[in-house]
Amino acid sequence: MKLQLWKEAIKEVAALAGFHLIRNENEAKFIEGIVQDISRFIESHSYLPVAKYPTGLASQLRDIMNLHLRLGTNDVRMVGILGLGGIGKTSLAKAIWNSIAFRFEASCFLANISDHSNRGRGLVRLQETLYSKIFRGRSSLEIDSIDSGINIIKRILHSKRVLLILDGVDHITQLDTLAGACDWFGEGSRIIITTRDQHLLTAHGVDSTYKMKSLNYHDALQLFCRHAFKKQKPVEGYDKFVEQIISYAGGLPLALTVFGSDLYGRSESEWKSSLDKYKQIPHQDIQKILQTSYDRLSEEEKNVFLDIACFFNGQLQLDDVIIKILDSSGFLPNSSIPRLREKCLISEFDGRLQMHNLLRDMGREIVRQESLENPGARSRLFFHEDVREVLEHDTVSQIKISFN
Repeated sequence: MKLQLWKEAIKEVAALAGFHLIRNENEAKFIEGIVQDISRFIESHSYLPVAKYPTGLASQLRDIMNLHLRLGTNDVRMVGILGLGGIGKTSLAKAIWNSIAFRFEASCFLANISDHSNRGRGLVRLQETLYSKIFRGRSSLEIDSIDSGINIIKRILHSKRVLLILDGVDHITQLDTLAGACDWFGEGSRIIITTRDQHLLTAHGVDSTYKMKSLNYHDALQLFCRHAFKKQKPVEGYDKFVEQIISYAGGLPLALTVFGSDLYGRSESEWKSSLDKYKQIPHQDIQKILQTSYDRLSEEEKNVFLDIACFFNGQLQLDDVIIKILDSSGFLPNSSIPRLREKCLISEFDGRLQMHNLLRDMGREIVRQESLENPGARSRLFFHEDVREVLEHDTVSQIKISFN
């Protein structure tokens, strides 16, 4: 592998064009032009901050580089990075950028594409940003429409070896607008797409997809402790709390970072009360990020998601019984469940529906927010005390109740 990379690097160097001083040209201005060009090159390949503590990232970077990106080949490859919110997709994409951007003739990292594309002329502005970054800030262009932008991008990228990273993609139109097909790009180009939606990658014909892994116990412990104690190990007396938090966070870097930062410098009693609170009312920083996936679902998918979060998570097999229960409510489970799986909101293990602890609690918090003071006014009841209160006081006319 290393020998092949060296061979490719030597070929690249041999093909590089240098600077040529034209006869009678002012040497001082010529040198100044070289300096400016190099400065723009360095700026366009600037280091991107990955994470304060990039624990567990090195192994995932190694896997995607060796198994998916395959830089030693001259084909054009589109590679997806897939996973639920907060699992580290953007961090991995930044680590890739820092490792290989300098090897490409042109490069561009477009962040938060979902957010930017929803603003006025969002997709056109992204096309303009792509154009500017490809030329390292030496040129800018006002694009009239998406279609004209597509033609311009295809024309300027067709002969260039490009690294393009599209971060936070949530709609196929974004890909059609910025990286419509492999033949838009020159030989050896790599297009990396981070998303929470498997179907989006499939529909766009992405060559391969890297599925983000949750942190293992060792890495999760180290990441949490670095934030909670500024050390790699727990402080004496806090071990039992740490174990509970590691288990609850389920290897999600976002949660481990948020919980650790929130608990830093607090007493044991504060740790205990905070842990109880996390399980009853999700931390708002985690809720906000995870809920964006829920907000993008159809109404049928939202209802199936909430039913699984409140009643079916890990308890029942995905069989005709669950399908009939969900179908009786008109939620179209045969299409909704596969969509939830594609969006990294549920998984299936040994025939059982599985949902991450934090996704489950995010769903339950959505139901709780329907009526904070009156459980009987909520669409679903899953907490036994709420069920008892509603049944004893006869405060509900129609509701779904979990008797587990």
